Amino acid sequence: MVSLVHEYLMHAVYFAPRGRRRLMALGSSISQRYCSPMDKLIGFIGDAGAGKSLLIRGMFPGLELTNDDDGINIRPLPILEDAERGFFRSRTYHVDMRFESAFTQPYEIAEAIVKAVDDEHRVIVEHFDLLYPYLNYNASILVGIGEEVIVTRPNVFGPEPQEIADIVFESLIYRKMAHSAEDMTGYVLREMGLEEAVEHDDLKHGFVLEFNNKPDIDLEEVEKRVKEMIAVNRNIHYHDEHHIKVGNSIIKCTGPRLHVKRAGEVENFRLVKEFKWDPINKFYTIAGLVGPVLDEETPEHPNQFRLISGHNKRSKNTTFKGRT
Repeated sequence: MVSLVHEYLMHAVYFAPRGRRRLMALGSSISQRYCSPMDKLIGFIGDAGAGKSLLIRGMFPGLELTNDDDGINIRPLPILEDAERGFFRSRTYHVDMRFESAFTQPYEIAEAIVKAVDDEHRVIVEHFDLLYPYLNYNASILVGIGEEVIVTRPNVFGPEPQEIADIVFESLIYRKMAHSAEDMTGYVLREMGLEEAVEHDDLKHGFVLEFNNKPDIDLEEVEKRVKEMIAVNRNIHYHDEHHIKVGNSIIKCTGPRLHVKRAGEVENFRLVKEFKWDPINKFYTIAGLVGPVLDEETPEHPNQFRLISGHNKRSKNTTFKGRT
């Protein structure tokens, strides 16, 4: 049964969380809320490393990805092999268009996908914006991931994949900045003797660290030390699945593949100079922000929820065509 939320979904937007656990949990939630058994073509849009594969794993547990961050590359591509045989063996197929376009003409991949969909099989396509010009129809559901995760159910009036791509590709830099600033802030806090944050949360262009007890530290000093790390402009790169390296310093991280390349790329880092109390979850919070100061930003309200990235120097105030 297709619920009303499926039938009338325009778009839903979530903060894109960091780390395997949180991204996969969000994927599971999106699948339960918005996917129908009748959806045969589902498109994902986002830059390399944005977290598409983890969202897919959360939405479709057990699906074998044809290539992933662990270096697994299945050859020949199952959907192409089965289309050539004229017999589709799997219920659901996965295709990474950016990767596969290096081996196969895009129109050939599109033909195989059309055959599979016509034969009532489901196809999950990463980088759907690269496939769309070779198809004569849109996906049942489009999922874009940049600073936010955007879920939409297109109709003949849109949105088109490029509209989603324009938003998520442009906004991803803020997610990379925020993650890098968050890890450097956590490193400074540990050097100052503070306990580990018990939870992490998200803000637009920022991050939240949550603690059981009110931290006994000077936030001005924390901000000063993080800014000093940024000014030194050391390289930031992946170390292992639980750490990054900033220069020679190994720093704990739950999302080590999503960072700016150098610390100096973090723009306009600042901390909210107040330990905010969360009365529902019983946490004291430290909030950090990056990028331009938004019009609605104040010390009391550093962040405001917005449906679509926009209203800043990098991002355009974007709306979807045909969605009024």
